[in-house]
Amino acid sequence: MKREISHSNVAFAAAAIAIGITSAALGWLREPRELRLDPPVASGLDGLRLMPNGISGTPPESYFALGKPYETDAYNLSQGKRLYAWFGCPACHGDGRGGAGPSFLDGWWLYGPEIVSIVASIRDGRPHGMPPFRDRMTIEQIWQLAGYVQTIGAYTPKVAAPGRDDDKQTRPAENRGPAKILFDQGPVGVHPDQGPSP
Repeated sequence: MKREISHSNVAFAAAAIAIGITSAALGWLREPRELRLDPPVASGLDGLRLMPNGISGTPPESYFALGKPYETDAYNLSQGKRLYAWFGCPACHGDGRGGAGPSFLDGWWLYGPEIVSIVASIRDGRPHGMPPFRDRMTIEQIWQLAGYVQTIGAYTPKVAAPGRDDDKQTRPAENRGPAKILFDQGPVGVHPDQGPSP
């Protein structure tokens, strides 16, 4: 007894194979993941230039050459989230709402929301309680943690996000711009050049 192969079965098999090959190709072409930077590139990340008052500044050229990976790359944000828990940041900053340390969600960054300011705060410490982590973390880990901290207090949603925890969620996901939801800028004046009305 011979079994006939219908054209619909052949078409279905060809479609399944095409979908499988396309899926494999897309998986292979996904975002490249570099687990560790080359030492010269990593040492270049330590060359940020701060303003004389220690607030804000300019990232090193290598940061732009890398494509700002610590702000836009899901892997680096996940690593930053892991470091946030490992180094005890929730003890002072909680889930971003503050505690003994300042909040990231209230809209008032003491030293600025730029990634350079956050890196400098983590690396060098700040007065009144923020210890320096220069000797406890590599410079790449400091940038990963800074990217995650910046994401916690983001006012605009981002495409990349770290993985979610299984814990009870007390705030929106990091890539949803949680600070925008919690921070009300108040009423806007009649004329934009006059600022908010009292």
